[in-house]
Amino acid sequence: MSDNKAKISQSSKEKTKTKNFEKNPIKGTKFTIMVSSAKGGVGKSTFAINLTFAIQKLGKKVGLLDADIYGPSLPKLIGLGEKPKTDGKFLFPLEKYGAQFMSLGFLVDQKTPMIWRGPMVISAIKTLTEKVMWKDLDFLIIDMPPGTGDTQLTFAQDVKIDGAVIISTPQELALMDVKRGIQMFDKTKIKIIGLVDNMSFFKTEEGKIYKIFGENGVEKTAKEFNKEFLGKIPISTELRESADLGLPLTYKDPENEVSKVFKDIADKITQGVL
Repeated sequence: MSDNKAKISQSSKEKTKTKNFEKNPIKGTKFTIMVSSAKGGVGKSTFAINLTFAIQKLGKKVGLLDADIYGPSLPKLIGLGEKPKTDGKFLFPLEKYGAQFMSLGFLVDQKTPMIWRGPMVISAIKTLTEKVMWKDLDFLIIDMPPGTGDTQLTFAQDVKIDGAVIISTPQELALMDVKRGIQMFDKTKIKIIGLVDNMSFFKTEEGKIYKIFGENGVEKTAKEFNKEFLGKIPISTELRESADLGLPLTYKDPENEVSKVFKDIADKITQGVL
């Protein structure tokens, strides 16, 4: 009898343990991809918005969730200022250029600093992941804030994530944080689809190339941690101007040289989760 009780007790513990680690998919989405950097200032949000439309050009329905609570940049990047509609229970994403968007920046005054403690941040994330009614998306891109704190842990523990893409410049200072980010994703069992070398080089009109932030640092890091290297994105005036205008380059000019790089990376990313 005691053996049976022990078995039942053990079975109950296993079920509880399994339940504690269940992760919920975001409603209305098939695949969810994190875009992370660990280090700020490496062009992650500009990458995320252009990746969104590069995937759209592959014939997919795509949305972008701006999860940077303290510094939401999506309203500027996509040129949207209105507030999302709600039915009292769910928020409905804003739409532009055939894609769907949600950001805390749509819900608060852009001039107001978000002076929030951890529990408030987690509550906001819960709203963005559980109370947004996405419409039949093939891919949801999540623009993550820099670091490895509350936001990252909440997503890793509570949300079903199909893969993460890590963005970095090739300089050693940025790569120190990238290595921490890789280890965080590995420990939380989130698949790293690959690494992207952003602001990799600057090419003049005469064709001369300057490697301002160093050379091959991201590719070397990918090899060090046995991760796929997805490609190099150059410093581009057109990319910066399109971001300032709220008209992403990969949507505005898909045949642009930089847009083609994004398309190649987007193809690798989508194949990495399909």
